[in-house]
Amino acid sequence: MLKAYLSLGSNVDPERNLRSAVASLREHFASVTLSPIYRTAAVGFDGPDFLNAAAIVETDLDPQALNAWLHALEDAHGRDRSGPRFGDRPLDIDIVFYGDLVLDGPGHLRIPRPELKHAFVLKPLADIAPGFADPLSGKTLAELWAASPERGAVMTAVALL
Repeated sequence: MLKAYLSLGSNVDPERNLRSAVASLREHFASVTLSPIYRTAAVGFDGPDFLNAAAIVETDLDPQALNAWLHALEDAHGRDRSGPRFGDRPLDIDIVFYGDLVLDGPGHLRIPRPELKHAFVLKPLADIAPGFADPLSGKTLAELWAASPERGAVMTAVALL
């Protein structure tokens, strides 16, 4: 079993979609650690605020199989991949880390995820895995968050689950 570090977000009926997604994660994986949930502004487009969180799951799925399972979960929540790259999302779940694996492809699967630089990904992960070291930089998530230029971003914790 390996640990996969996930980023979760929604800005379309986000309370319902995140609750449902977390319930699905808990049904499918024996171990799920969930971060606090934060309200953040949309990045890359004008749109409603997102609710963002991170989760750590223990899995025996390889990265491609896990990514396919997560895409099916997104699709079940109404995710439409035909629109612009940056846009409203009922559910977005990305594998940010998969153990210490570094992977570029196939397709758009990149581990670690480049979005790690954004506060909406980094802060929730640093909350639940501060000592985890990014395999690219060698820095812990706590160190990356402490040095983040987005550290001052407005991120309001939301009681949801």
